[in-house]
Amino acid sequence: MFLKNRLSLLTSLLVFFTVFSMQAADIWVATNGKDSNEGTKASPLATVHMALRKARELRRLKDASVKGGIHIIIKDGTYYFDEPLFVRPEDSGTADSPTTIEADVNAKPVFSGGMNIKNWKKTTTSINGLKPGAVWVADAPQIAGEVINYRQLWVNDVKAVRAKSTAGDKMDRILSWDKETETCWIPFKDKSVKFEPGMEMFIVQWWAIANLRIKNIEVVKDSARLSFEKPESRIQSEHPWPAPWISKNNGNSAFFLNNGMSLLNEAGEWFLDRKKAKIYYIPRAGENMASAKVTAPVLENLVDVKGTIDSPVSYFKFKGISFQYSNWLRPSQQGHVPLQAGMYLLDAYKLKVPGTPNQANLENQAWVGRPRAAVEVNFANNTAFEACSFEHLSSTGLDFNKGTNHNRVQGNLFKDIGGNGINLGVFSEEPFEAHLPLVVKDEREVCSDELVADNVITNVANEDWGCLGIAAGFVKGLTIEHNEISDVAYSGISMGWGWTHTENVMRNNKIIGNKIHHYAKHLHDVAGIYTLSSQADSRIEENYIDKVYFSPYAHDPFLWLYLYTDEGSQHFTIQNNWIPIQKILKNNNGPAGNIWKDNYAFVDPKIKENAGIRAPFANLKKEVVVDDAWGLQEMPKSVAIELVGKDFDIEKIKSTIKGFRIVGEELYQWENHLVIYGLMNQPERTKKKLALAFPALEIKIYENPIYDFQNFERCKDVKVASEWENIVLTANLVDDAKMQKEYVDYHTTQFEKWPEIAKGFCNADFQQLQVFKNGRQLMLVISIPKGESLDKLNPKTVENNPRVDDWNAIMKKYQTGVEGTKPGEVWNFLKKL
Repeated sequence: MFLKNRLSLLTSLLVFFTVFSMQAADIWVATNGKDSNEGTKASPLATVHMALRKARELRRLKDASVKGGIHIIIKDGTYYFDEPLFVRPEDSGTADSPTTIEADVNAKPVFSGGMNIKNWKKTTTSINGLKPGAVWVADAPQIAGEVINYRQLWVNDVKAVRAKSTAGDKMDRILSWDKETETCWIPFKDKSVKFEPGMEMFIVQWWAIANLRIKNIEVVKDSARLSFEKPESRIQSEHPWPAPWISKNNGNSAFFLNNGMSLLNEAGEWFLDRKKAKIYYIPRAGENMASAKVTAPVLENLVDVKGTIDSPVSYFKFKGISFQYSNWLRPSQQGHVPLQAGMYLLDAYKLKVPGTPNQANLENQAWVGRPRAAVEVNFANNTAFEACSFEHLSSTGLDFNKGTNHNRVQGNLFKDIGGNGINLGVFSEEPFEAHLPLVVKDEREVCSDELVADNVITNVANEDWGCLGIAAGFVKGLTIEHNEISDVAYSGISMGWGWTHTENVMRNNKIIGNKIHHYAKHLHDVAGIYTLSSQADSRIEENYIDKVYFSPYAHDPFLWLYLYTDEGSQHFTIQNNWIPIQKILKNNNGPAGNIWKDNYAFVDPKIKENAGIRAPFANLKKEVVVDDAWGLQEMPKSVAIELVGKDFDIEKIKSTIKGFRIVGEELYQWENHLVIYGLMNQPERTKKKLALAFPALEIKIYENPIYDFQNFERCKDVKVASEWENIVLTANLVDDAKMQKEYVDYHTTQFEKWPEIAKGFCNADFQQLQVFKNGRQLMLVISIPKGESLDKLNPKTVENNPRVDDWNAIMKKYQTGVEGTKPGEVWNFLKKL
């Protein structure tokens, strides 16, 4: 009887533990749970940290329930973290038994590093001349008696503005910068601005910004001299690139001051008075501070996935989780002077004697640090982030840094992020000079074979304007495909580091099928896709890049591009990318070169249609942000500028117009006529610059053609050539106003009344034919496929097409040669220089 009862009890216990064990493979977490609970659906845990610990124990004990994997299921709600979630090698799964932290069905759980600020009240006194009650105040949250510091604040999930010296989107311009004294002169007419410890200067400089802590403001009449705290004061004045600029043409570096109580005067602005432990805010229209959700970030890092080179984290997945409210305090502690892509300078200076073992002409040295990220991954493989969101983050969203491989980032949303949306690979470690190629003894250190696909990345780089949608450093086997990137302060995607053509770890990287638009919102020297250094067997294909913001702060208003292969770039195949015009830059590329083919607006239309997010993640498209009120760049148009004179200094002419970034720039000459032809913005500005450089020359602009044949508009079933040869000719109209008008009228109505002419041009495979007029003089540009001959193609215009001969006969009576033309000649061919 006793034995029978013992066997019965043992059987019951086995059944209980088997059931518990089977349930333990699903670990539940809920906001109303307790960490002392069992972790079942009916008795959930309170924190994901405890759930991960339970999962770790199941792995350690080799519980049978983990055979099919472990699912940590998060119910709906916000989970406020007081420490990062640390995923260790012991948390790894296997290919057959992965560990997944995932949202419950129809749930949208938030992992938050922030803290809500409550109990807001209207101020009872006037602040900065505002009516009493216009400013609201609350007690600043504290931890262990210390006021929490932060640089961002969100009201109802909309980022507020740290109190600053300029209104709205306006910025002032510096007067000068003195590198010797490490000081800056600025205009200072508003005497209500008072220096306060903790105030900063935010300054735009080429392709980056800087956050400089102000040490003192010395006011002299309507100007002030700023000095700055160390170490950023020295770094800012010593480093040569990028630096503050002084420009009569485009204006000096733009700036504003921020983080001062005296600057608080505009709706949407806030200020944290750490000394008084108070936070102040001026509500925007429609905000009710009595019920508003006001969130300050606290944790700099929410999730840290971290293994070692020999014990990486493996087979771990996040699905459907929202990572929100990360902090980043380094600029408040040491300033922030980036080199590029948000990587901040630890030291940088110009070499007195140029040249390094790697680059003979290198003039500068730089060592960089890496900003914190909300989610950081090191030494991990076969992990995944799927259908997650990264929002309201102060610095980088997701960072795959060192020793990561075969990981997947797919179907996620990256939105409202201060720095880079996604970082991948080393960008020079702190002891490693930034212009050196990365060569490693153990390839396991390299970020490799990662997939970044079908993500929406929008409204990023909204704190550090020099950051990007996706920034990749020294990587290999990286695939970036079918992402949509928009509303970016700088470039969409950058790939590569080191500024060198020396072979290194980078190879077999791919940027394919991405949709990039509405970028370059604040900075220039910018592109939809940007590369650095040698990257063997790498491809950039079938991307759709369009719509560049107009930046009022840009140091160079013309230096915006669609594709940009920069220092040392080589071994790339760049083809079949849809871009509106061939506004590209190949700057000091490596000697091995790159293959460029069919990058223009006439590639297969399916490339444009298929770029960007694919099913099943298409619902993400509704999250895309664009700022229509900001304005877009005016597209450059066909223009010819003629210089009339003698003894042309061709090299000086090229140098004078270099900064205007003329697309397809070509020079042609006949006798004392020199013509610059290409796609231009602001030709009057170009003319003015030439006139200052060459006062003895007559300069004329030919724009807005009176006749504009484009074969993609007029010819059926044609493929526009990707490269053209332009033939430029000039002639005069007869000196008769009535006949000149008739000539223009003929060309204005030619497509309707003389369709055979356009048909002839189609037959001859003319890509373009434009007629410009300035006064009596005509400028004719005929564009044909590169490698073809006008002598070969032109006779095809009249084949079985007698109306072309009729047209030519009529036109002869209106045309005559320019001064110096030989008798019997009308049109003069200009020779391409």
